[in-house]
Amino acid sequence: MVGGGSEPAAAKTKTIKTANSITASERQQGAEAHPQLLQEFGGAYAGPQAAYVTRVGQNIAVQSGMSNARSDFTVTLLNSPVNNAFAIPGGYIYVTRQLMALMNDEAELAGVLGHEVGHVAAQHSKKRQSRATQNSILGVLGAVLGSAIGDNGGLLGSLGGLLQNNAMKVAQLATLGFSRSQELQADQLGVQYLKSAGYDPMALSTVLASLANQTNLEARLAGGDARALPEWASTHPDPASRVRNAQTLAGRAGTGGVRNADAFMASVDGVLYGDDPAQGVVEGRQFLHPDLRLSFSVPNGYGMQNGTSAVSISGNGGQAQFSTGPYSGDMNAYIASVFKAVGGDANLTPGNIQRTTVNGIPAYYSTVRANSQSGQVDVTVFAYEFARNSAFHFVALTKAGGAGTFNPMFTSLRRLSASEAAAIRPRRIDVVTVKSGDTVASLARRMAYSDYPSERFQVLNRLAANSRLTPGQKVKLVVYASR
Repeated sequence: MVGGGSEPAAAKTKTIKTANSITASERQQGAEAHPQLLQEFGGAYAGPQAAYVTRVGQNIAVQSGMSNARSDFTVTLLNSPVNNAFAIPGGYIYVTRQLMALMNDEAELAGVLGHEVGHVAAQHSKKRQSRATQNSILGVLGAVLGSAIGDNGGLLGSLGGLLQNNAMKVAQLATLGFSRSQELQADQLGVQYLKSAGYDPMALSTVLASLANQTNLEARLAGGDARALPEWASTHPDPASRVRNAQTLAGRAGTGGVRNADAFMASVDGVLYGDDPAQGVVEGRQFLHPDLRLSFSVPNGYGMQNGTSAVSISGNGGQAQFSTGPYSGDMNAYIASVFKAVGGDANLTPGNIQRTTVNGIPAYYSTVRANSQSGQVDVTVFAYEFARNSAFHFVALTKAGGAGTFNPMFTSLRRLSASEAAAIRPRRIDVVTVKSGDTVASLARRMAYSDYPSERFQVLNRLAANSRLTPGQKVKLVVYASR
């Protein structure tokens, strides 16, 4: 995966041993994992951008030598609001619409996809399978408690720790972080693929620069203590320091090659940006779901990441997750099933389940203390009965005695009114042509954000505050769209 700490070693051009071809076993593994990855990342994006991404991805993938047939590669644009891209053995390549929106030309898209193909060609996934059990939506619980988490069905299963089948193993390996040396190898291969496909080899370094800027912006947006960096930043270490390394690699590959900015801008125009309201939206410290008609707020300094089946919350005081599961009217049984899912072999069982009311909603909660390698921790389940057959819950993990950290969040959950739900609108990319007199500041005021609009605009278009815009230049805005 693509993702700068200390300055990397100078770029080296030694030959990297790569896979010769896609095996039948890899094709089967990829085909089995593909549906699970789609489910985890919001499904395939249905907009017209999908065909464009497929064409670019297949063209760059054949440069790897794993197959000369473009049709052997399945390239998917994912309907996900996180900045991520990855590939798995079998010819399956993925990029999220959010990461696509951060790019500024076709060569950058090809560079990202080529980097991901490089990980597969260099067989990096085979060297990190022992880490698979660490990767889950709330993997910290499984890791801290040192236990397996069973498949309880519904969304409870999304708390998974140990993998239940080979397809899930492949799917989860796709989103594990790589080592620094593996990232540099994939950068080297990505630059080679760009060159052989006729693109500007410098494109990988420029998209890495945009990613580094986005990482810094996300940290500012979330608050100084929040650990809510873009997904690509957490799984692709040190994007900033790798920019110079990628520039060196590109210099050695030679100058020239196309960027195809106009074609890219025409394609990215209109793509959904940020959260899909159908999956809920994050607005500052608030999570709002118009279809489920609910909202909650996280404490100051905590960040949220909205997934297809759960919302993950993290900060220095602990981690939590908001989700749901099968509910038949027995809240005691519901809470017990959540603890069982989280604890697995640790056999977490709720003690005294307390009852209260939160903004008119019946609520139940319990905290269990558990031992971990780093000391005792508190696991809290706080559940809400929305209807006779509908319940939602938080699972929170804190140091022993720190369960109260999330009390403000637990008591913030409320129902949304019909008008509040209707007012939640999606955001989309709007590609506009710079006119005479337009400046970074004037265009930034058109962004659909009240916080950091100028910084968001600059990062989105890889501009500086003092950048001079040229009439006729294409730039991206984020604007509200009708639902």
